[in-house]
Amino acid sequence: MAEADTSGDNKKERRVFSPAELAAGLVHLLDVEELDVDLYRGRRNPGGRGRVFGGQVIAQALKSAVASVDPERHVHSLHAYFMRPGDEDFPIIYRVERDYDGGSFSNRRVIAMQRGKPILNMTASFQKPEVGLTHQFDLGDVPMPDDLPTEVELLRKMKDQIPEPFYRFMTRPRPIEMRPVDPWSPIDPRKREPRRQIWIRATDLATDSQIMHRAILAFASDMALLSTCMQPHGVSWMTRKMQSASLDHAVWFHDDVDMGDWLLYDTDSPWSGAARGFNRGQLFTRDGKLVASTAQEGLIRLRDE
Repeated sequence: MAEADTSGDNKKERRVFSPAELAAGLVHLLDVEELDVDLYRGRRNPGGRGRVFGGQVIAQALKSAVASVDPERHVHSLHAYFMRPGDEDFPIIYRVERDYDGGSFSNRRVIAMQRGKPILNMTASFQKPEVGLTHQFDLGDVPMPDDLPTEVELLRKMKDQIPEPFYRFMTRPRPIEMRPVDPWSPIDPRKREPRRQIWIRATDLATDSQIMHRAILAFASDMALLSTCMQPHGVSWMTRKMQSASLDHAVWFHDDVDMGDWLLYDTDSPWSGAARGFNRGQLFTRDGKLVASTAQEGLIRLRDE
């Protein structure tokens, strides 16, 4: 069972949720509401405070785009730019533009808006199923998730080093479980090579909808990616003078996705500079199939005092 904070920052009372309830809550969050033709409203995250998680905006934008496309065409890529931080106090409105429908591909453009201003632009491409030349990178020799502790278990060992508000935030119940292969601590971010490997999955996911599985992958793909480019510099999002934010985000779907089973998120960062960091990711199944790839550039700015 998992616990969810239902009180203020200074209170200890928590409500208990099962993994199935957490997964159902994520599905409900990402399943947008149709307001009119090509106009949708994204739900707010219950208990969310401050800035909206970027993966949520991407996933809701994808769900909005899918509704205007022939069901036989599957999303194979999306490219998004973040312009303004989303505010958890307001819903998000998504407007879909039907830019192109060809013999094999369709293209949709989505504008996410809050209070009359765009916060994200996203383009998504869809394709009719085809067969073709096939190759992929290998997974390599990686410990399996059953042999690794969860991220929350690792954080509990560092509880005395983490301020209480941060600890409660970082160990809050989430529908995405993460098991790092070689843990990296945001509390003590010692310099290391810019590569991370984390097993991820949605907890007790009940839906069979492939588009929902792909939306959940898009949601989860924004986790842990940006911090990869911080590792060589010994900083993290918790570093006092660090200002970090996603600037853009791209996902390529290579095959059907099962977010109810473990995927290895293998990320690296070839470059950083000019207060920006570039990150790449690959998502493998346990048997080594590459099902998706990601790329992201983010702001990593060390501010003056």
